[in-house]
Amino acid sequence: MAVQDIAYVELFTTDERATVDYFVSSMGFTRMAKSEDRERSSVFLRQGEVRLVVSSGPATWKFLDTHGDGIADIAMTCDDVAATRDAAVAAGVRVVDSEAGHPVVSGFGGVSHTLLPAAAGHGDRLPDHSRWISEAAAPTKGPDRIRLLDHIAVCLEGGTLEEYADYYRDALGFSRYSSEYVDVGGQAMDSIVVRSSSGRVTFTLVAPDPAKGSGQLDAFLERNAGPGVQHLAFLVDEIIPAVHEYRDSGVEFLKTPGSYYELLIQRFSGMAEEIGDLQGAQVLADRDEWGYLLQLFSRSPYERNTLFFELIQRRGSRGFGSANIRALYEAVERDRLAAE
Repeated sequence: MAVQDIAYVELFTTDERATVDYFVSSMGFTRMAKSEDRERSSVFLRQGEVRLVVSSGPATWKFLDTHGDGIADIAMTCDDVAATRDAAVAAGVRVVDSEAGHPVVSGFGGVSHTLLPAAAGHGDRLPDHSRWISEAAAPTKGPDRIRLLDHIAVCLEGGTLEEYADYYRDALGFSRYSSEYVDVGGQAMDSIVVRSSSGRVTFTLVAPDPAKGSGQLDAFLERNAGPGVQHLAFLVDEIIPAVHEYRDSGVEFLKTPGSYYELLIQRFSGMAEEIGDLQGAQVLADRDEWGYLLQLFSRSPYERNTLFFELIQRRGSRGFGSANIRALYEAVERDRLAAE
């Protein structure tokens, strides 16, 4: 019943044209196909191994009214779809729907998981809700920056982290990879990373500590009307040129204070010559026993300020920037307070 890979991620949006343009013009994705019927209009985008479906229309309205623009389905391929569905049901999960024989099970909040067979030779796996028409790929502006979906960050309600970590273990064959607790002033964030046995699907589950004061995760849960995908993390080979390119194309990234880089010089003396370039791009850096990690987070491009994106470059590191969790938390918190 093991999950093997992410087939695609489906994003519901109130403005399909603007959302597609953001991914294509600003982040370098390519339009691959289009589908349209009375209930839903969808565009299939791809870059590297990332497959993204952007959908709008009546079939999306209930989700959008409740949660705003965001990820509605994380479709995954499985060794045995029937066994995975049965394990999910045994773990207390509902079968939400079945498209052309493919079960759709509930995940968290309004997010579901379409379960697809991991058979070879099928090419791109897309939603079966309508007929897809291939589109002629327009010439790209430059090389693909994004290689794959490194991980998906999921924001959950306080006190439910263990429950969902157990669900992904029992229903979908994930295992716990790591955990982190970050206390920032009177607020705190708890996290558990779960990963498929294939190593190709990673969820970072985060939740506020209900014993602490209200903070950015509580604000996300309020804006999103419950749990949801907080961000998608895209793996890149070279983050600095990617950040400059995306910023010039209209992507807004969180700002990092200069004091962060003063401390970084003390923490990473071996990177002293590179830190100026990191500061120029506002990129964060961390390391673990395996190597270095570079990352940067975007602002949400959506009206309800829910879903945002991360660029991440790995130089051997297997972690998720645990030292930067605090930096991200504080940066988002400054953004939140400045907007109030």
